[in-house]
Amino acid sequence: MTVTIFVPRDAASLALGADKVATAIAQEIELRGLDARIVRNGSRGMAWLEPLVEVRTSAGRIAYGPVKAVDVAGLFDAGFLSGGDHPLCLGLTKEIPFLRQQTRLTFARCGVTDPLSLDDYRHYQGLKGLERALAMSAPEIVQEVTDSGLRGRGGAGFPTGIKWKTVADAAGPQKYIVCNADEGDSGTFADRMIMEGDPFVLIEGMIIAGIATGATKGYLYTRSEYPHAIETMNAAIAIAREAGILGTSVMGSPYAFDMEVRAGAGAYVCGEETSLLNSLEGKRGIVRAKPPLPALKGFLGRPTVVNNVISLASVPVIMDRGAAFYRDFGMGRSRGTIPIQIAGNVKYGGLFETAFGLTLGKIIDEIGGGTATGRPVKAVQVGGPLGAYFPRELFDTPFDYEAFAARDGLIGHAGVVVFDDTADMLKQARFAMEFCAIESCGKCTPCRIGSTRGVETADKIARGIEPEKNKVLLADLCNTMKFGSLCALGGFTPYPVMSAMNHFPEDFAPTPLVEAAE
Repeated sequence: MTVTIFVPRDAASLALGADKVATAIAQEIELRGLDARIVRNGSRGMAWLEPLVEVRTSAGRIAYGPVKAVDVAGLFDAGFLSGGDHPLCLGLTKEIPFLRQQTRLTFARCGVTDPLSLDDYRHYQGLKGLERALAMSAPEIVQEVTDSGLRGRGGAGFPTGIKWKTVADAAGPQKYIVCNADEGDSGTFADRMIMEGDPFVLIEGMIIAGIATGATKGYLYTRSEYPHAIETMNAAIAIAREAGILGTSVMGSPYAFDMEVRAGAGAYVCGEETSLLNSLEGKRGIVRAKPPLPALKGFLGRPTVVNNVISLASVPVIMDRGAAFYRDFGMGRSRGTIPIQIAGNVKYGGLFETAFGLTLGKIIDEIGGGTATGRPVKAVQVGGPLGAYFPRELFDTPFDYEAFAARDGLIGHAGVVVFDDTADMLKQARFAMEFCAIESCGKCTPCRIGSTRGVETADKIARGIEPEKNKVLLADLCNTMKFGSLCALGGFTPYPVMSAMNHFPEDFAPTPLVEAAE
């Protein structure tokens, strides 16, 4: 019987030498005359173990990692095709603690299937949600998504069902579904992992959104620096179109839906939905004033659903298993699961999908294993470069939209970046202001000018120039930016700055000048 060997093909694995490993395995198979085949799967999300090679055995899939090309011959000598023992052997993949503790709903197929095999996708419950949706009315689909409690996975957590209903009820000759895959937050890689590891789930989610709202055309907007994701999505769209899943008759139904990928230049502000829409239309990525809302006047002035990748990728399982099934996970108003992306100075970095509610301390200390350097954790930034810095005193905060907001933080795209005790929080605050100044679209004064003055003020504090006066000024600038900016770029920049000032005041004390001896 042909043995199946899995070697990941996602960007992180490729960067760590997965192609070289795959080539070495193919050579050994040929040299030894073995009956085996290689499947290039997506990543399981355990970055410290990549490239993670798996072998399908009678006992289940056995994992080996991290594997280098030079290790391959030794793996074959150890009989790894039958799950043989080796220093790199990790046992059954599903029993690896980092993976075993997860609740994988959205990422259930990532790392399991061949991303471009429609047969694999169907075998692992793919298209079940779409099939159920096709048997329902549009209002019933919208109600199902609303009842699930699904909220935007990437911004302020706006309820997805409300957005869909607004577009469904809006009048217009054409409606659109736009997937915001402009993943620009530091420490985030969930969107890329879905696009590279399970593209059909995103396609399925967008089709369901189209049926629910009356949209017949979809666009996936991502950044050009994701070439592997773009290539995989384009290939998956072509396969889905050939199979009749996309096109004038979705799976033989009266519904039409087609989609395409559009690549942007990677401007951070284009993660904001109105700026994204401008870019999608071929215009400069500048924030639009709201109202009108994109749901009423979006792409080309038509009613448009703009959802994040993870929001849309969560829809198929909701439609397949039902709203109540999804809603039973999580806490408070944060329902379902969230793909937490653990990065920075951390021992076990990677993607961890779980129900809302885990404390930040458990995520960092137990799941992430603390810092990679072994030094104490000083701060954790959640929500990207514009997220707040949380000190250890706040590690009891549950991973929940409202719980983080109550402590002047945000979850955003659920990127978690860890810093040890060598981090200079004044420099981090300055970076936030500098980042905003560089990435600002320039349309509104609080963002454009406030951030520029913020950099200057942080530099004055660092040099010991009227530090107390300038700390007051920096706080005032933050207040103006928070309440006066047109979008979240300027509005959220105060979060890292103020949290650094409030929680790490010692880093904002001027360095005393050393006088020369007389």
